[in-house]
Amino acid sequence: MGQLLFTIGIILFGLSLGYEVQFLVKYEILKLPFSLNQIRLFLLKAALLFIMPLTVVGAIWMVKIKELGLLTLPFLGIFAILLGGFLGMGAAKIFKLERKQAGSLFTCSSFTNIGTLGGLICFLFLGEGGFGLVPIYKLFEETVYYTIGFPIAKLYGEKSTESESRLKWIKRLMTDPFILVSISSIVIGVLLNLSRIQRPAFYQTVNSILIPFGALLLITSIGLAMKINQIKNYLRECLTVSLIKFFIIPVILTSLAYCLNYGKMGGGLPLKVVMILSSMPVAFNALIPPSLYHLDLDLANSCWLFTTSLLFFILPILYTVVHSF
Repeated sequence: MGQLLFTIGIILFGLSLGYEVQFLVKYEILKLPFSLNQIRLFLLKAALLFIMPLTVVGAIWMVKIKELGLLTLPFLGIFAILLGGFLGMGAAKIFKLERKQAGSLFTCSSFTNIGTLGGLICFLFLGEGGFGLVPIYKLFEETVYYTIGFPIAKLYGEKSTESESRLKWIKRLMTDPFILVSISSIVIGVLLNLSRIQRPAFYQTVNSILIPFGALLLITSIGLAMKINQIKNYLRECLTVSLIKFFIIPVILTSLAYCLNYGKMGGGLPLKVVMILSSMPVAFNALIPPSLYHLDLDLANSCWLFTTSLLFFILPILYTVVHSF
């Protein structure tokens, strides 16, 4: 129960802190030497380029990867993203949404907060072993977003200011520092895992501090950009995305993982990881395509905030289920 309360506390504190700073700056109660966007980017870079890579290396280093069946784990991650997008497109057709709204519904249904919230919850609920499987599950996440998610979103919107060819998309993908650092940390962790080098004992203490702290920085950066006044206008879409994120995808992904015998690997740890990661809310980067391609940004922001808030009710259910076997 302490793990559950600590998880909720970190998420609530980070969002509240970011939103409070945003509020104080907006009404000129607090004056900062940097813009909120600059602060948000600094927090993102500090977490994603420095703190989280260290935790990923340390976690993968100690994971015992003995089951060849875990080679399918990244493909479950891909399938979850594609399934969400497909369901979002179907819902948009049923609701007969305009193209700009349909594009935003697609990104919200597809893009999932696997790394920040999913990683934090796996660590606090399942320990380093669970956290170490997160980078494997999300191995191709950014690749799918950039090569499939963004182009599809672009088809729904107006032409972006940058008319990028497929070659330029690939170049951006291969030179993106966030992707390069993410992949490098996974590779280093795997190499250390396969080597005979023992992980230093202090690394467990380091990760127990850095994983929650890195997540707190990322969650605070989200709070700095949070808007709460548009949800009532998109309640139908918010409920639809919630159904996709918190019921349909978890049921299908967990069933697939069970059929792949994940429940018999590592005491059922991979099955629990899939259950948690497939139950995460809309990712913050789901707001990027609507911004780039002139989709309905208010719809995307509403779905993101609604599902993130709903997570507080989902967490006790997840905690109970993953600790029941």
